[in-house]
Amino acid sequence: MSAPAPSPLAIVDAEPLPRQEEVLTDAALAFVAELHRRFTPRRDELLGRRAERRAEIARTSALDFLPETAAVRADDSWKVAPAPAALNDRRVEITGPTDRKMTINALNSGAKVWLADFEDASAPTWENVILGQLNLTDAYERRIDFTDERTGKSYALKDAAELATVVMRPRGWHLNERHLTDEHGTPVPGALVDFGLYFFHNARRLVDLGKGPYFYLPKTESHLEARLWNEIFVFAQDYVGLPQGTVRATVLIETITAAYEMEEILYELREHASGLNAGRWDYLFSIVKNFRDGGQKFVLPDRNAVTMTAPFMRAYTELLVRTCHKRGAHAIGGMAAFIPSRKDAEVNKVAFEKVRADKDREAGDGFDGSWVAHPDLVPIALESFDKVLGDKPNQKDRLREDVSVAAGDLIAIDSLDAKPTYDGLVNAVQVGIRYIEAWLRGLGAVAIFNLMEDAATAEISRSQIWQWINAGVVFDNGKPATAELTREVAAAELAAIRAEIGEDAFAAGTWQEAHDLLLQVSLDADYADFLTLPAYERLR
Repeated sequence: MSAPAPSPLAIVDAEPLPRQEEVLTDAALAFVAELHRRFTPRRDELLGRRAERRAEIARTSALDFLPETAAVRADDSWKVAPAPAALNDRRVEITGPTDRKMTINALNSGAKVWLADFEDASAPTWENVILGQLNLTDAYERRIDFTDERTGKSYALKDAAELATVVMRPRGWHLNERHLTDEHGTPVPGALVDFGLYFFHNARRLVDLGKGPYFYLPKTESHLEARLWNEIFVFAQDYVGLPQGTVRATVLIETITAAYEMEEILYELREHASGLNAGRWDYLFSIVKNFRDGGQKFVLPDRNAVTMTAPFMRAYTELLVRTCHKRGAHAIGGMAAFIPSRKDAEVNKVAFEKVRADKDREAGDGFDGSWVAHPDLVPIALESFDKVLGDKPNQKDRLREDVSVAAGDLIAIDSLDAKPTYDGLVNAVQVGIRYIEAWLRGLGAVAIFNLMEDAATAEISRSQIWQWINAGVVFDNGKPATAELTREVAAAELAAIRAEIGEDAFAAGTWQEAHDLLLQVSLDADYADFLTLPAYERLR
């Protein structure tokens, strides 16, 4: 007996948007409804499994490679599918949200890949979710342009051969889309909404353009979650009549548990896998989240003091390169978050030197490409990888067989000499309030103190505050980390912002709400798994 036809999904509590009917067609919604019916129950089971694993880590303060998948790791015969031509050279990737201006600038940036982001760089307002889809389709059909009302500057696409290849990032498994519900009133997972609408409208169009439906998979915590994505890809390709293997996915290794399952993740996706990415800020957030009650041994210093040369971060990135190249996959490096200043040449000089050193290190370690957050950084990263790659599209032939990483190396946090500082607390509060305020207004990628901040950097900020207080940290100035001290710093920052921007701008923003939410997720005894869960309830 065949499965019943999916019930149509309901759009709830959402103002109609211009041209939304082009995205929310009956056929597209039927596809998303079928994804939801088939795969949301398994998503729910896997979220439950996350909680069980976290409880085990709290009990043991340990992680290890999985004994039950040792045969997968030991079998040298399997490889991921060869990269399609459009994804063979990924030496520089630019990241950013899918608003109209960014869509044009990212495609024109000179980067090989644009990570078109519906996740951490995009606050999931209904407008961002739906119009972001429309912008991508318009770009593929070359009917996109943009004029900045403030400056009068116009933006248009370059020739097709000069445009970056799009790799789209849907939301993580933990977030639902409250504006789209089934017949029982159950919201559809945001990941299935983002993936489903994009795939349904663009998969065949992209193939016709000589590319394909390519995805970044965020916040993955286990190979079983990768297996679920693989099942979704298989179903989706059959549904629209595309050959298996047309979809390609790059998985962000941005959780500490996924770092212990890199080979298994590639194995589950092997017909659809194209690489792994070292997502550094979410990775640090995941370490704090999972080992937050592990005592002093797991206390991280200020986030800016945890560089990629820290021993436990070196273990993570070198294991990632070795794993990818052993299996024929691309290894993509982390984010250069600096935002160039048009006013301060000295700030730029120092920052460009840091970015160049970071990208030189990644290229030298064997990475096949890396991320930047601003078009001005594309030439710097290109230069670093051009020096190593030359005319080669990648360096997957560098197997890094010299790398040997033990289970304990990945969580050797106490190998760092740096300690939390009072200035680190102040910075965490500043970034937290300023980022959350922008997010509540619908902005997911925000320049703060010359760095591009997104949800991942806000997560590490609030998680560090929580950890420092609960671990009884005493700062360099002799002050203990307490809820009271955090409230004092937050109140001072709110007053400073009011003075900085003026009463009218302060009143027009969501500053008090952002302040209150930061304190909630930083100070509550019951640690929220994701800042974006309570924030989504307040999102305009």
